[in-house]
Amino acid sequence: MHLLLQRDPSQSDCTTGKLFIDGERYCYTLEDEFRAVKVPGETRIPAGIYEIKLRAAGGMHPKYAARFPFHRGMLWIQEVPGFEYIYIHIGNTDDDTNGCILVGMVRDGATLGRSLEAYAGLYQAIITVMDRKERVWIEVRNSQAP
Repeated sequence: MHLLLQRDPSQSDCTTGKLFIDGERYCYTLEDEFRAVKVPGETRIPAGIYEIKLRAAGGMHPKYAARFPFHRGMLWIQEVPGFEYIYIHIGNTDDDTNGCILVGMVRDGATLGRSLEAYAGLYQAIITVMDRKERVWIEVRNSQAP
């Protein structure tokens, strides 16, 4: 499975974008803003291609397991240079992310809506592919430098 996150230009405190699943637009995204020098919890990840795996540890996992009956682990973006434990998860504003990628079905400026719906659909699509022992990749592209 190939996910493509096509970013819009970074704003002063966040970066919006669109997420595509195998070439079809699925939902909107929200991340922290671009920074030339990383500020922990306040900087988006670099553009690149990353594998997604499940992480069934850490503080977010039990919260999501209690909320979503299908949950088996956080959607964990692997080997991001200079970052650890980057996830795709629910949230509405840049206050809800610490470098992670938030998803939502609607967007109003820098606010996502229907995040639970977007996350549940994306998660279940990814799990279906993983159950077939196929790998899942996310390509993160900037619309313009940076």
